[in-house]
Amino acid sequence: MRRLPVYLLLDTSGSMMGEPIEAVKNGVQTMVSALRQDPYALETAFLSIITFNSTANQPVPLTELTSFQTPPIEASGTTSLGAALSLLAQRAESEVNKTTAEQKGDWKPIVFIMTDGMPTDDWQKGLNDFQKQKWGMVVACAAGQAVDTSILKQITEVVVQLDTADSSSFKAFFKWVSASISTSSAKIEEGGKEVGGLNELPPPPPEVNVVV
Repeated sequence: MRRLPVYLLLDTSGSMMGEPIEAVKNGVQTMVSALRQDPYALETAFLSIITFNSTANQPVPLTELTSFQTPPIEASGTTSLGAALSLLAQRAESEVNKTTAEQKGDWKPIVFIMTDGMPTDDWQKGLNDFQKQKWGMVVACAAGQAVDTSILKQITEVVVQLDTADSSSFKAFFKWVSASISTSSAKIEEGGKEVGGLNELPPPPPEVNVVV
């Protein structure tokens, strides 16, 4: 079976404490519930969570939706975005099945990166590691106004911004992520094709602004 790997990179730095981090936890749970009701996503989508604050961790390796459990997510520390990108590259290297002469490998991973501040580590080193792997769709989300979107633009062309890092914005963002994963799964299951760009995803809700 060719899986569609989905990696969520979530900023859990100290500035996310309180309402934002609770909203992220709820967002992940709502997203997983929605995807479990989608036969295409159940068939192909595998989900992993990588969190980053003063270090980067992978509390959930690539897991099928039926057995996915939202990990405990706490906010503290700084914003090691570079470490998160390096860890993502390492994990994808070991978790994503490559195409061989005998069989087709997994589909290219879809990545959603969500951060509410400026990287506090060497993000360019992380970006170098990240660029060595092959990715499908990569979406970076700037939560609130404290993010330098020009940094996110160097990671991916697809950058969206939430006006505020509050629960209604996060809810809208995760709902859109869930719809985007469903669309990607359906394209694969029905036509054997990967999503090529933002124009092939559901339109983002009003709370989610596309940064051009």
